[in-house]
Amino acid sequence: MERKTFEKTRLATSLSLALGLSALMPAHAADGDPRAEDNIEVIQVSGIRGSLIKSMDLKRSSDGIVDAINAEDIGKFPDSNLAESLQRITGVSIDRQNGEGSRVSVRGFGADQNLVLLNGRQMPVTTGSRSFDFANIASEAISAVEVEKTAKAENPTGGIGATINVLTHRPLSSPGLKASLGVKAVDDSSTDEGSVTPEISGLYSNTFADDKFGISISASYQDRESGNQQAQVGTGWRSFPGVVDQDWGGSNAEWGGVPKDANQINRPGEGDIYSVPQTTVYRFEEQQRKRTNGQLVLQYEPIDSLRATLDYTYMRNDIDTQSHDVSAWFNFVPTQESTWSDGPVSSPLVYSETYDGVADMSMAAGDYGTRDESGSLGFNLAWNASDNLTLKLDYHDSYAERTPNNRYGSNNNLSTAAFIRTSAATDFTGEVPVLAIGGGNAVRPEDMRVTGSTFTNAINRSEIEQLQISGNYDFDNGNSIDFGLAMTDVNNHSQSVLVQRNDWGGIGAAGDLDAAWFPSSGVIDKFDGSKGDFSDYQGSASTDPLNTMFLWDFEKVRARAAELYASSVVGDCGNGFCPSTDYASDTDRFTQEESKSAYVQYNYAGEISNMPFDVHLGLRYEQTDVESTSAVSTYDSATWIAESEIALNATGERAFQTQTGDYDYFLPNANFNIELVDDVYLRAAYSETIGRPDYTSIQGGTVVSTLAYRGGGSGSAGNPGLLPLESTNYDLSAEWYYGNASYVSIGYFRKDVTNFISSNPENSNIYNIADPSHGKYVDEAIAAGAITAIEQRQWIYDNYGATDPNVTINPANGNIEITGNPGDPELNFILTKPTNDDNSSVIDGWEFAVQHFFGESGFGLQANYTLVDAGDEYDNSNLGRPGDATQNVLTNISDTANLVAIYENYGFSARLAYNWRDEFLNSTGQGTGANPQYTEAYSQVDFNIGYDVEAVAGLTIFFEGLNITNESTRVHGRASEQVLNYTQTGARYSIGARYSF
Repeated sequence: MERKTFEKTRLATSLSLALGLSALMPAHAADGDPRAEDNIEVIQVSGIRGSLIKSMDLKRSSDGIVDAINAEDIGKFPDSNLAESLQRITGVSIDRQNGEGSRVSVRGFGADQNLVLLNGRQMPVTTGSRSFDFANIASEAISAVEVEKTAKAENPTGGIGATINVLTHRPLSSPGLKASLGVKAVDDSSTDEGSVTPEISGLYSNTFADDKFGISISASYQDRESGNQQAQVGTGWRSFPGVVDQDWGGSNAEWGGVPKDANQINRPGEGDIYSVPQTTVYRFEEQQRKRTNGQLVLQYEPIDSLRATLDYTYMRNDIDTQSHDVSAWFNFVPTQESTWSDGPVSSPLVYSETYDGVADMSMAAGDYGTRDESGSLGFNLAWNASDNLTLKLDYHDSYAERTPNNRYGSNNNLSTAAFIRTSAATDFTGEVPVLAIGGGNAVRPEDMRVTGSTFTNAINRSEIEQLQISGNYDFDNGNSIDFGLAMTDVNNHSQSVLVQRNDWGGIGAAGDLDAAWFPSSGVIDKFDGSKGDFSDYQGSASTDPLNTMFLWDFEKVRARAAELYASSVVGDCGNGFCPSTDYASDTDRFTQEESKSAYVQYNYAGEISNMPFDVHLGLRYEQTDVESTSAVSTYDSATWIAESEIALNATGERAFQTQTGDYDYFLPNANFNIELVDDVYLRAAYSETIGRPDYTSIQGGTVVSTLAYRGGGSGSAGNPGLLPLESTNYDLSAEWYYGNASYVSIGYFRKDVTNFISSNPENSNIYNIADPSHGKYVDEAIAAGAITAIEQRQWIYDNYGATDPNVTINPANGNIEITGNPGDPELNFILTKPTNDDNSSVIDGWEFAVQHFFGESGFGLQANYTLVDAGDEYDNSNLGRPGDATQNVLTNISDTANLVAIYENYGFSARLAYNWRDEFLNSTGQGTGANPQYTEAYSQVDFNIGYDVEAVAGLTIFFEGLNITNESTRVHGRASEQVLNYTQTGARYSIGARYSF
């Protein structure tokens, strides 16, 4: 019987060879087989249609379920940001940072559970996660991106959602002289202070000596200025059973509880739950980013059977940020007047407080910068040892480092305040929370005083050394076997040092600062989203929306404060108004992860009733050892320094700890593909995969915030003994390729996931620190009639200031400071520590995709929809209190859809793209504890238009637009009224030219 095998169309084969041969090779061997198919006539087709044909051909000829995006031409990827391109793929969604694609999720699995490779190599990251930040890499040097949704034995582990392989240009895969030069001018409407910024990129590739030697050099530089406007409930919402109140003479009082009185309109019932906001903040940022990328590739093929590749990739991303914010911190005084939504999950439509005296109206600013820098040196050797045996060796040594790039640190916040607030009220009925501060719009520069500050320096460095040896043996009957070994060594080192002043009650006097440093600005009128008008409010607080703040000069105020005010903490500049580089004095954590793996896979091709099929059966073994060493600060007391704030007092010593973990797995996989009739394919796949915990989770040591509040402190701990998620995967797909650029597909996937990693916040009395804000002195003050925190602190000082050394006046700022005494209740901390649990969950879904071109008209379209079901939903009425059921739900699961209209003819090309992602649960915790966060549904429209200048061959001019409808993002808590963050960026437009030959 004559064996029939899958056949690509002649055009598709030619396109793959001419414009993307490297994209067809296995992920870990992107430099591939040195032998070429010299007898095939090459037809070069570029542009949008050519790119889609190449991607479609890869999908059709793959061993499993794969999607891809290919460059439209040398130096021209479909989008300037790789993540923006990837979101067009079925099942892929992205997270954006400052309006630009940053991380990707696939089939509902977050960025940490998708493995990103660069030319088949695992790359280091600087964020503590395992997710690659696509904002760091320029698209101009990229030839293709493959998204493998089913597992193969040869793929490194870590991608439960998908393995994403980013492939860069290789000269011997595209022989001859190739070059491109691109320039672009970018106008980002999100910035208030920026201007049009430049981008430039170039790529040169050539082969010599009868195509035995090749060189490729690419470089790019991008200067971008952007900004955003945010409305926040900063720390989060505090949630309570309806029975909780503020009657400290009863048994149900808790800090943050709502009184049971006539000032509460439609107060939640005892069977309901309710939440109260901790603060309302408006934050405005300006950001400048300078991104530099470069790559050098040298290839040598001395004989037809041997190809060597040496490459070096460099990426740098400098980000400088300036911020200003204005806020009101709610103190949960008894004089609350609020209007509530109906239960059972009740939220304030309007929340307000009035004060007997005055409280602070805070305005903070920051000026900080970071540098992300990475380099990767790689070597690849591909040898056809015989007609049947191919061997490959791939080695790389790579690093990624994030360092401070500003004299004021990698992050900082210097706070000022005007002590003029007579009331505070927030209307939560619109998209944007509307804050009204009694006396806020009458604030003067002369009212401003310096309060607390934080200056942080942090260094994160990751190093990966990886060796992969693989081979393929072709049997004479046409079947084959793949095999390989790999060793991967990952070292992560994180250090940070904090200089924090705790003068949150104010220091100095009004008038210390030059009024000229405090230019006035509007606030609420900077937001476009819908806003409430306090029409549901019946209280006595001011309802005049805050529309006055000062965008004050950070450097001048900082310098004047350093001159005037002494500090007990000191940075490198000799005072408390700058960062420190004494990393040995604070948090220092090092983690090493060593992995060894081996795999074998048998590949068989045959025929059933004239239907060609192929089967791939594989087994991979993974063994991993983890060791984490940590040194973290410790604390032995706490001081109540202001109405709500409690400062932790360090012992001056650090706790040292070394922890270990290990695990190993056998991971089978099977892929089956059959061509039922011409151009109609059915695929089925089974695999077992693992998703490793992120690097932050396997760090040792417990780190707490040095500033706690009356509701308690917060912190986090790592767990080097964590085991990976385990997933058993089933996939089915049907595909019909009915034209040379058109197809339709439908797929079903199911993932049975166990060994979940949960980080549910837990209460802890770590350090056994006495809490002065709930001690016996406070009980006595309440019994004496002191209701508010201000009254309680004053009563304690009046009665114990002369006799108790723990009750004092700070001579630097005049604030009362009360340190806890033995017998006071211990300060509670909400700590998050990741742990494995025994629960399992099923994630399944459907993927629908169509790509169609209307003959030779030039018009085409792409459309896809992904439907995902994650099983149990988060129960918003479950507060996570003792006795409540544990909630083990998956985050980042959502439906997604894309629609792209295309035109390409007569030298013109145009693409209009719509992307949508449904609402999803992004976290099960806030800064206030076990309270959920939901990212609301988001859609975006982008376009690009190009024209090939006929008079100059190879010259294209183009115009692009991103987020042209100025969409904003919004995150809320247990109910839509419980806004956590509303971020507004804006549209970004660019115009440019590209010349290639």
